[in-house]
Amino acid sequence: MNWTSPAEFFAMGGYGQYVWGSVAVTLVALCTEWLLLRQRRQAALLQVKRQLILRKEESR
Repeated sequence: MNWTSPAEFFAMGGYGQYVWGSVAVTLVALCTEWLLLRQRRQAALLQVKRQLILRKEESR
C-alpha cells in the first residue's frame, strides 16, 4: 500500500482509529506490566534483605 501523505498513513484507509487505538492500548498494557514487574521485583528484594537481617540476628 502506498500513501502519498502522512495523513493517509495515519488514516490507514479508514481504519486508523482502530489500528492506532490498538497500538495505544498495547503500549499502555506493556508499560503497566513493566511497572508492576518492577514493583514486584523491588518488593521481593526487600523481603530477601529483611530475611537476611533476621537470620543474622538469630545467629548471634
